[in-house]
Amino acid sequence: MMITALQVALGGAIGATLRYLAGVAVLRVTGPGFPLGVLGVNIVGSFLMGALVVYLGQRGLTHLNPLLATGLLGGFTTFSSFSLEAYTLFERGQAGQAVLYVALSVGVSLLALVAGVFSMRGALA
Repeated sequence: MMITALQVALGGAIGATLRYLAGVAVLRVTGPGFPLGVLGVNIVGSFLMGALVVYLGQRGLTHLNPLLATGLLGGFTTFSSFSLEAYTLFERGQAGQAVLYVALSVGVSLLALVAGVFSMRGALA
């Protein structure tokens, strides 16, 4: 268990660093405004997650999932993990659950963020 946790931590550190560097690079090219860095990272990370899960599964390398899928890609963008979970529900024939998962994840997460912003502004006022 400890080795697996260390694999996730290592992959996460690398993924988060890559996300930061990608965001800085996009910001330097496009300037501030629409969050193209985050959008790009989410799209690239989701594509890589899909490709990685199939590759590791078909090559018998699923033991690398903690390092590469959960850690590296999870650190690069948690959106890739979210996308994989939504797709897995859909692929299992649980389309309604997939739609509910997406709607709740996006909607409730946005509401939670707004609640956090207003709570902290109130606490610091």
